[in-house]
Parts: sequence; C-alpha cells; structure tokens
Amino acid sequence: MNREFAGNAVLIVVLNLVVKSFYLFGIDRTVQNLLPEGEYGLYFTLFNFAFIFQIISDFGLQNFNARNLSQSRHLLQKYFPHLLTIKLLLGAAFTVITVLLGYWWGFRSTGVWVLLLIICVNQFLQTLVLFLRSNLAGLGLYRLDSWASVLDKSLLVIIAGVLLWGPGLRTHFTIIWFVLAQTGAYVITIFLLLWYLRPRLGQLRLRWRGAQVQSLLRQSAPYALVVFLMTAYTRLDAVMIEKLLPNGAVEADRYASAFRLLDASNIAGYLLAGLLLPMFARQLKTATSIVPLTRLAISTMWTGAISLSISVIWFAVPIMTRLYTNGDGYSGAILQWLMLTFIPMSGGYVYGTLLTANASLRLMNWVFVAGIFINITLNLLLIPRYGALGAAQATFITQSLTFLAQLALAKHLLQLPFAPALLLRLILLSGLLVALGYYLNTHLLSVPLFVKFSTCICAGILGAFALKLLDLKSWWSWLRPQ
Repeated sequence: MNREFAGNAVLIVVLNLVVKSFYLFGIDRTVQNLLPEGEYGLYFTLFNFAFIFQIISDFGLQNFNARNLSQSRHLLQKYFPHLLTIKLLLGAAFTVITVLLGYWWGFRSTGVWVLLLIICVNQFLQTLVLFLRSNLAGLGLYRLDSWASVLDKSLLVIIAGVLLWGPGLRTHFTIIWFVLAQTGAYVITIFLLLWYLRPRLGQLRLRWRGAQVQSLLRQSAPYALVVFLMTAYTRLDAVMIEKLLPNGAVEADRYASAFRLLDASNIAGYLLAGLLLPMFARQLKTATSIVPLTRLAISTMWTGAISLSISVIWFAVPIMTRLYTNGDGYSGAILQWLMLTFIPMSGGYVYGTLLTANASLRLMNWVFVAGIFINITLNLLLIPRYGALGAAQATFITQSLTFLAQLALAKHLLQLPFAPALLLRLILLSGLLVALGYYLNTHLLSVPLFVKFSTCICAGILGAFALKLLDLKSWWSWLRPQ
C-alpha cells in the first residue's frame, strides 16, 4: 500500500501542481487583475456562499462511494444507477435551495442572482465530476484517477485562455464569461468520464427504488454532515466579510487574492487526502497496520507545508505586490496568516481522512460543530475591527483547534503511537527555515525575490532529507518497478 501511495502521490501532485497552479496564477489571477476592483470579490463571496451548501448536491456520496467500493468492488453496477439518480435530484435541490437562500441573504439584483445561479450549476457539475472519479479510486484505478483530477482544469485553461487572449475578446471579458467557461469544462469532463466507465457499468440507466435510495441516503448522511460542517467553518469568512463591512466587496477582493495562494498550496493536500481515503479504508478492512502509511503521509504533508508556509510568510508583501495590481502590505499580512493556517490544515487532511475511513463520523461532527461556533464568534469579533485580516486570523485559530481535536481523536480511537522523534525533527526543520528566512530577508536585500524564495524551499526539502523526514531510499523502493 505504501508503494501505491508513493507512486500515485508523486503523479497526482506533479500533475495538479503544474495544471492547477497555472490555472490559479495564469487564468484566475489574470481575471481578478483584469476586472474592476470588487467585482471578483463579489464572485468570490457568491462562490463561497454556494460552497457552504454544496454538500446538498453531494450528501456524502463521494466519500461513501469511495470507501465502500474500495472494500467491495463488485458493487459498482448495483450502486451506480441509484447513486447517479440521487445525485441528479440532489443537484437540482441544491441549486434551488441555494438561490433562494441567496435571495434571502440579500443577493437580489438580477446580475448577482444570475451569477449565483450559474455558480450553483457549476458547483453541482464539479461534485458530479468528483463522484465519477470516486468510482475510479474505489476500483483501485489510482493512476487513472490522478490523470482525471486535472482534466477539468486543463479544459478550463484552454477555454478561458481563448477568451482572455483571443483577438478582440479581452476588452469585452466579464465575470459571466469566466463562470460559463467553467460550465463548459465540467460538462466535457463528465462526458469523458462516463464514456470510460460505461463498459464497467453494464446497462446504464437511472434507477429509483425507494427502499434502496433511502438506505443509501441513510448510510451517506453522516459523511454529508461531516463535509457540510467542515465546509461551513472554512468558507464562512468571505461571506461574513462582505456582510459585516461597508466596503465588503473590496475587502473580499483582498482576501480572495491572498486566499488564492492558500488554495494553490492546498492542492497537494486535498488530492493526497482523496488518495488516502480508499487506502486507509482498505487497510482498516483487512486489519493491516495503518501506522506506516500514516507516518509516511504526515511527514510528507508537513515537510511540504512547513517549507512552503515559512517561505511565503517571510516574503509575503513582495509576493502580493508582484502578483496583483492592488497588492500591498495589508494584503501581505492577510497572506501571512492564511499561509500559517496551511500547516494545521495539512495535518487535518491526514488525520481527518483517517477518521473518515474509520467511520468515526459522530465525534468528527462534534469537532466541526465546535469549529463553526468558534469561527463565527471570532469573525464577529475580528472582522469589524481588522477587516479581512481579522478573518484570516480567525481562520488560523479555528483550523489549529480543529486539527488538534482530530489528532487527539485519531490517536485515541486507533491507538496510534506518539512519535516524539518525528515531532522534534519537524521543530528543527521549522527553526532552520525561520533562521534562514530571517537572514535572507534582512541581510541579502539586493538578491532577487525568486532566488531567496527558491533558496528557502530548497533548504526545506534538503533539510527534510537530512532530518530523515523524507527518506529517499524508502521512496525509491516504493516507486521503482517490481
């Protein structure tokens, strides 16, 4: 299992870092810089508002399907028609409910309402893509799933790239063009995934059996609640910024510009969590020790998270001023807090996924309920006083506390051994990067930003190997052909 994780981890991270990073900084950033200030902030607010309720369109089906199919792969033909039927009905319900809630919240002008409607459709299509991919992961087709993970963004880069740089099109570009480009990319991806899965599905048709549907919804409901609660406390910030501040759209624009870098950083963690879920589930099913895979995952996650976070924190202000037309010290401070958040978030990807695979959902739900209350309280206190910077601080505190709770639960429920040596090596790596960043930032002012930033990242990787957080021999033994 370590070999499968290592090989596919490398593939999925490389593919997504290349494609999704180009999308975020080549397409998404260009759109924000091109549009008037505040317009992208409005889109970002609407996107996060819809994202909070996106679980209605998924209802835990993705995690439920990946976990159960990985343990009983012969159930694909039995479950898929029912799950697809449920998926389509839930998508319609999600769109209607979210648009109505948006109207109640205050998104009532025609342009905003239409934008929210298209965003809802896109988010449903995205969950449909993830559901189709969960069948690939559940069947053990990890390498194919890795390639499928970049398909929609690759298509979006092509479509949006034509709209942004096509002759005579850039001057007419609007946010509606951007969201419609997303729609086209998702639709094409769905057709391609269905075409590949079709031979494995037997007679593909929608099915509705009340008892079967009720049973599937009952089994997937705990997964849905986990995702909803986790989403709520990670996406409330942008919505509350827009609501609590008189210049909410502009502040949301600033928050979005910094959040994009956190989003890019999370690419690897999110994808590796999706890869870990069926692997953890299969190991727990077969009573195989999860300790080696857990340690491999957490040391890999935190090596990358610590190296990247500390590097970005030291050079946050020049990074923001070079990336954005409105970048300044304020947006740099927002970025520093958000990148600090990346460290507990990356740990949560490992231990949260392990708890999900273990079906320890009730206790996780209590953790996330507490996280929501903490996040809302902190946002109400900090956003009116500090603006988007207060929201970033609230995010860091909330993510840190919820990660510690997940870690404690995983260790208690699964009897995971404490690893003081691993903790000490992580602290040493952090100290090394803090000292190096301080030296580069205060004594080598004339050195180009790219050189200093790259030096920090490379030092983090080399330090991880030196401290045996990353073991090149073990990785090679898992990656090389048998």
